[in-house]
Amino acid sequence: MSQRSCLSIILAAGEGTRMKSALPKVLHKIAGLPMVAHVVKAAEAAGAGDQALVIGHGAEEMRKAAAKFAPNAETFVQEKRLGTAHAVLAAREAISRGYDDVLAMFGDTPLIDPGALTVARLKLAEGAAVAVIGFRTPNPTGYGRLIEKGGKLVAIREEKDCSEEEKKIAFCNGGLMAVAGSQALKLLDAVGNKNAKGEYYLTDIVEIASRQGLDVVATEASFENALGINNRAELAQAEGIWQARRRHEAMLSGVTLIAPETVFFSHDTEIGADTIVEPDVWFGPGVKIAGGAKIHAFSHIEGATVAGNCDVGPFARLRPGADLREKAKVGNFCEVKQAVIEEGAKVNHLTYIGDARVGAGANIGAGTITCNYDGYSKFFTDIGEGAFIGSNSSLVAPITIGKGGYIASGSVITESVPDDALAFGRARQKTIPGKGKELRERFASAAAAKKK
Repeated sequence: MSQRSCLSIILAAGEGTRMKSALPKVLHKIAGLPMVAHVVKAAEAAGAGDQALVIGHGAEEMRKAAAKFAPNAETFVQEKRLGTAHAVLAAREAISRGYDDVLAMFGDTPLIDPGALTVARLKLAEGAAVAVIGFRTPNPTGYGRLIEKGGKLVAIREEKDCSEEEKKIAFCNGGLMAVAGSQALKLLDAVGNKNAKGEYYLTDIVEIASRQGLDVVATEASFENALGINNRAELAQAEGIWQARRRHEAMLSGVTLIAPETVFFSHDTEIGADTIVEPDVWFGPGVKIAGGAKIHAFSHIEGATVAGNCDVGPFARLRPGADLREKAKVGNFCEVKQAVIEEGAKVNHLTYIGDARVGAGANIGAGTITCNYDGYSKFFTDIGEGAFIGSNSSLVAPITIGKGGYIASGSVITESVPDDALAFGRARQKTIPGKGKELRERFASAAAAKKK
């Protein structure tokens, strides 16, 4: 297959009115990635080196988004929505370049498996002019039926046009197909619009090709491959299917998920073998977890790197730029952002570390805060190797705590601390005997007077 050139034409011009959103339908996300980007990735994995995106509604927004997930894709605008064959022909310029295979795909079918596309391409390599991807279901009501004779596909019949016998067919049209590049334009140009809606249907090329004596075949994939997204409920259904697939893959690769159904991955989550993930953990985009880490319950991780044998959570939040080195610990109710926590360092509880470096083996006490923002700019805090930061300390950046530095609990530190130095930054305590009782009596008297 690697020797055959392939163009994938991805139809993404629909308005998606049932999504009830100003955002173009295909830009709604599954696992943190626009659904059309999932389709692009599947096409690439199936060997489609070139992509053509057919866009319409929200064209400029689509172009901006495509620049991120498909920077090399060409975009073609379907000015009028006159059917699926008309949409594919919007990419006529690309088709005319003479590819071996052309894949016609839909931007709202994000669960398509690259393997299903590869099987369809193999049929073209074996001589078929058209290969349609279908699925079987015990309840085919509402789907177009794939009509086969002698092992060949002769027609795709919409249910309203089916005979009673044809309605019993459980092999249904998945919408996606592969077309031999040498036949694509000839078949598409032969599609007419003599139907109730006056539209040009891509499915008509099946009968056209059959009448011309060309081989047309159907391949079978699971229903999930053809699942189209039209509303938020179906979007959530697709998210659930994607997550179930990814959890299964993670566990087979050596990751322990104690309660798999409560863990949510992003499209690009990387997680190593022998990592243990407790219940209710959310991985946002850009997360890399090395082997042997332990992610405790109710943690939220995004844009972060976690090295081997680290310990995170419970109730930890790692924000973009968090970089935990080997055997580092970020404990309960801690937040780390744009900061390196070096080997063996501990940020145990109730702490915020932002725009900082915590040196190897350092210990950060409960309630410590790096004061990194003055309302206008961010500033850096550098905490040296083996430093000890006492509980309830505020480190006002920019500041450096030297190697082995010791910060007394309850301090507000505004000046850098040399290596191995002890720093206090708090007012001297004063104790007045009996004053507590006097204050209570005074306050109680005042409160009673207000009630009268």
